[in-house]
Amino acid sequence: MARIVKYVFLDILRTRFILLYTAFLLISTIALFQLDSDSSKVVMSLLNIVLMVVPLISIVFATIHFYNSYEFIELMLAQPVKRNVIFISEYAAVAVSLCAAFVVGVGIPMLVYGAGASGVTLLFCGIVLTLVFTSLAFLASVVTRDKAKAIGIALLFWFYFSLIYDGLLLWIVYTFSDYPLEKITLSLIALNPVDLARIIMLLQLDISALMGYTGAFYKDFLGSNLGAIASAGILLVWIAAPLAWAQRIFSKKDL
Repeated sequence: MARIVKYVFLDILRTRFILLYTAFLLISTIALFQLDSDSSKVVMSLLNIVLMVVPLISIVFATIHFYNSYEFIELMLAQPVKRNVIFISEYAAVAVSLCAAFVVGVGIPMLVYGAGASGVTLLFCGIVLTLVFTSLAFLASVVTRDKAKAIGIALLFWFYFSLIYDGLLLWIVYTFSDYPLEKITLSLIALNPVDLARIIMLLQLDISALMGYTGAFYKDFLGSNLGAIASAGILLVWIAAPLAWAQRIFSKKDL
């Protein structure tokens, strides 16, 4: 498995996309720190990149890479290697390369400029969202043999979790605003990894006071040890569930 991961990882580096992605994050982060010396404001600006750009790049790149590696996957399947090993190796190589690019591009400037605990939380959210959307990309890739259709499904995943779901959530909140919706809203947020990462980050920046009673409720739950463990557990489920589903489809699929 390690040899397959190494080969796929080196193949990804040869495309130079990861290097460009790293450079983009590095330049953007340094530029934001140069424009504003307040690390909290910089982290807030980077939060938009983490919530929108990072998931988009992760899901599109992972989907395209999977289809570009089809010949290699078919070659490996002709060898005495288990399908699950090949699939997990592909996922591990893609996920590690994207996470490494994010950590280098965002983490190094934060370390240099001293972003503190909020910077660490932002890195955690970025890494988790990268893993989640890479899992969703592999799920979209194994569902269909058509590359264009798979990219369309992947973009639909991103569009739904990043834009559509928030609109539906706001509609529910405004429609039933006369009722106590704090616990229901918290449950609905757990169904979207992007929203969950956003709430965790806003609580770390102590902006929950601007969210009124609802923000206080989120801070009481998600700010506690139990809330932190529950949030981490939900995000791990968002990583593992699509990947396990995709692996099951891949193991039975006729290539």
